[in-house]
Amino acid sequence: MDFNLSDEQKMIRDAVEKFVRNDYAFDARRKIVDSKDGFSRDIWQQFAEFGWLGVALPEEYGGFDGSMIETMQVMEPFGSAMVVEPYLSTAVLGGNAINLAGTAEQKQALLPQLIAGELILALAYHEEGSRYNLADVNAKAEKTGNGYTITGGKSVVLAAPWADKFIVSARTSGSPLSEDGISLFLIDAKATGVSVTPYKTMDGSCGGNVRLEGVQVDSGALLGTEGQGLSVLEAVVDMGTAAACAEALGAMQSAYQKTLEYVKTRKQFGVPIGSFQVLQHRLVDMFSAVEMSRSISYMVAMRAASNDPVERKKAVSAAKAYMGDKARFVAQQSVQIHGGVGMTEELDIGHYFRRLTMFGQLFGSTDHHLQRFADLSE
Repeated sequence: MDFNLSDEQKMIRDAVEKFVRNDYAFDARRKIVDSKDGFSRDIWQQFAEFGWLGVALPEEYGGFDGSMIETMQVMEPFGSAMVVEPYLSTAVLGGNAINLAGTAEQKQALLPQLIAGELILALAYHEEGSRYNLADVNAKAEKTGNGYTITGGKSVVLAAPWADKFIVSARTSGSPLSEDGISLFLIDAKATGVSVTPYKTMDGSCGGNVRLEGVQVDSGALLGTEGQGLSVLEAVVDMGTAAACAEALGAMQSAYQKTLEYVKTRKQFGVPIGSFQVLQHRLVDMFSAVEMSRSISYMVAMRAASNDPVERKKAVSAAKAYMGDKARFVAQQSVQIHGGVGMTEELDIGHYFRRLTMFGQLFGSTDHHLQRFADLSE
């Protein structure tokens, strides 16, 4: 595989790295997390002005017409700074869902708004008890006149408190666990019958549970073909998983680098602790974990948009299973080497630990993806 970046990709990466270095330092991030909204709308508008919200979306709607490789150039630096703005939810999950399944009218109406920073989207697909089975959908959408009435609940919805619109999976036919009969709908967050229970997630961002009580939508709210939404949902979640792997890589790299710097300055018995052979071995293992994760992160970025769903799913599950394990290892070693100070709120290393721990469960645990890979390989 050719992992060399094009000039345009390098330009995107350099710009994002410069931004997080100058404008998204740890202290600035803490103020954003502690603010009333929990994210910065000013920074979100800067993302739009820089063109980052549309790097993987079509040029005809104002995007860059890139791919998951371009998305990775944004997500990895975002991971290094633990950015909390809803880029994954909106630009990756929501934007790709509309781009893959939307009608020409829906794309024209929504994608320019998204790219301009005027629309925040949240993908509401997970339900209590469904674990990571995307086909386990109990929310129902019943036809009423020229539209639908939607009832049900969704949990662990990323960016739910900030969303202007939800993309909701609901069953228009079939029984729970059936792969047929799942449809996707665009629902206004302020529509009658929609309620959100917000909460902080482990990494300092925001999520929420969404309740739909007899929500009325017209036929134009249907995203894609009725009853055939599962394949779109699977593709979008796989893209989100690939993007999350890039973000985790950035966090792993920063956690390792900060730990390396720490052992050079922290002294015991009159010498830097980095001179202790046991810690040198740990740091070598951390470095290997980061670099191997870098390779597999690029691999999945190149295959996440494959037209072969089996190839795509296997690549995503291989990457998530491997990186979930390595992210946990790097996070744990970083905190252990720092000692008690590593868990204080004032030091960033504990926050990297939380971000990487959350990544381990996001879009499926290591065990889930190992099983999915095995099932696909039979």
